[in-house]
Amino acid sequence: MTATASRAQRTRSVVLHLVCVAVGALIVVPVWFGVLGGFKDNGQLSTNPLGWPDPWVPNYIDILSNGVFWRQLGNSLLIAVSSTVIVVGAAAMAAFVFARYAFRGREFLVTLFAIGLMFPFAVAILPLFVLLRGMNLLDNPLGVILPQAAFGLPITIIILRQFFRTIPAEVEEAAVLDGCGSFGFFWRVLLPMARPALATVSVLAIVTSWNNFMLPLVVFSDQSWWTLPVGVQAFQGQYADDTARVLAYVVLSMLPALGFYAVAERQLIGGLTGSVKG
Repeated sequence: MTATASRAQRTRSVVLHLVCVAVGALIVVPVWFGVLGGFKDNGQLSTNPLGWPDPWVPNYIDILSNGVFWRQLGNSLLIAVSSTVIVVGAAAMAAFVFARYAFRGREFLVTLFAIGLMFPFAVAILPLFVLLRGMNLLDNPLGVILPQAAFGLPITIIILRQFFRTIPAEVEEAAVLDGCGSFGFFWRVLLPMARPALATVSVLAIVTSWNNFMLPLVVFSDQSWWTLPVGVQAFQGQYADDTARVLAYVVLSMLPALGFYAVAERQLIGGLTGSVKG
């Protein structure tokens, strides 16, 4: 390698590191501001936005001692977990059929689900509201769970189908020789091998549900069913002059989704790339 090429490589490496540091700073600084801001008051936010709190203000403790926060957290967990179970269960069965069986119209059906990725949720909110009202599902958690599961089906089916297609046919043949039927192969062999893909789509479904603001806002007029995103908006309106308390509420509302992502992060890459070991 010539001296010129070596210098060019070092320059590219330095530039790449600088870009990574800049991107990391864009992510870390707002998080740092939010977490520390929850321990301050408005005066400290104005004079010392990124420094350590002095004194430490117990905004987090005040919010955690409030029953409204825990009720909204429970509502968000109920809706997110229920939506995820429905969408992953239904999509896994559909993806299995699309990936392992050849039948007339299969590619057309897959294309229909792919088109669903381009359908904006905001366009459907009015007819969806009318439909839910006709089905008496307003102020009912099913009015949020079922539409969220329906809108999550396209991306979930596409990811799982791609993963299922990477599993060798020899695995299925061996399972059939051992006495497994189609459902036995799907339940006992395919799903355990697809844990990375299932983790991926589960994280996507939970985070999407956790961040959904418009649908719960439209469906729930009863405040006892509000989820955390709606609660954050209401809390911000109630404490518009107390930015530090709002920051604490926002940080606490993000922690469950971030915790689930941290637990499942190891399997996310394998699920997205469709890699199978063994």
